[in-house]
Amino acid sequence: MELSLSHCSSLTISAVNPHCKASSCLPKAIPSKLNAKHFDLSSKCSRYGVSVGLYNYSSCSKHVPSTKFKRNSIWACSQVDAAGSDPMLNKISTFRDACWRFLRPHTIRGTALGSAALVGRALIENSNLIKLSLVLKAFSGLIALICGNGYIVGINQIYDIGIDKVNKPYLPIAAGDLSVQSAWFLVIFFAVTGLLMVGYNFGPFITSLYSLGLFLGTIYSVPPLRMKRFPVAAFLIIATVRGFLLNFGVYYATRAALGLPFQWSAPVAFITTFVTLFALVIAITKDLPDVEGDRKFQISTLATKLGVRNIAFLGSGLLLVNYVAAVLAAIYMPQAFRRSLMIPAHIFLGLCLVFQAWVLEQANYTKVMPNFT
Repeated sequence: MELSLSHCSSLTISAVNPHCKASSCLPKAIPSKLNAKHFDLSSKCSRYGVSVGLYNYSSCSKHVPSTKFKRNSIWACSQVDAAGSDPMLNKISTFRDACWRFLRPHTIRGTALGSAALVGRALIENSNLIKLSLVLKAFSGLIALICGNGYIVGINQIYDIGIDKVNKPYLPIAAGDLSVQSAWFLVIFFAVTGLLMVGYNFGPFITSLYSLGLFLGTIYSVPPLRMKRFPVAAFLIIATVRGFLLNFGVYYATRAALGLPFQWSAPVAFITTFVTLFALVIAITKDLPDVEGDRKFQISTLATKLGVRNIAFLGSGLLLVNYVAAVLAAIYMPQAFRRSLMIPAHIFLGLCLVFQAWVLEQANYTKVMPNFT
């Protein structure tokens, strides 16, 4: 039994089963006020594929994490509340949200955090050279990285529409919220804008690294190469772009902006290595939820070849190596790292990882997601 109160409707009491079948998807709701306004707003919510409660009518036949239902429900209801009856405002609001989902926000967070860590490290090493004028350049660099990220994830969505309809039906193109023509406009805009900003602010070397990242992102998704079909090539591309190129490029650009030549330091080498291995883990485990669609469209991944359980534990093992290496680095290089922070923090993270892997095994992960070995 669910009690829900939203901007889209009057108070409703619904009996909603999050795992309901498509034939019994409609919630049994008793509206407190049976008036025309209530039904009008409810129909607007339904047009976004969202129930009055927390669950999506169109997605009830396929299990999707409840957080996505809540996010989509809140988004759709807020659109109705904000746009009202103005169709133009409604279209603008819908397009804005589709563009944001098109950017894959979780990848932006990773890019921003990694960049901030390297920039912060360079500034800590040369705090006497910090100037207010560097803020604008740093901001333009962040925008360029977001544009590059948007191009890579966008071009992948354009060429993965069929797969995404199975694996990620909430993505804007697969869901029909963003046309292919609009998607092409966005990826071209991201690529051109990013290249112009990098070329103007950071010089030819960083521009060449940025172009290499765009190129690798392109051949990852676009036929005839479409390197994502080949597991080893796919995870090497992801690890290279999101690991080495991002960290090396950001640190190099930051030192150049400070008027300094490039020079490795132990902390920067550690950050770059740690993040590159972390990106490698992301690359080999990102396909775990996508096995169904990948097999249907004959996309060969490590998960489809070796099995979901095996890849899950391989990724956990590589992450554990990362944490153990961080502890050892702090022990053997006390002059470069703060032992009091590095050792307990990474031991704690490693223990959390081991515990989660144990929970995964106890839950019989292969029954949750079938093993295709």
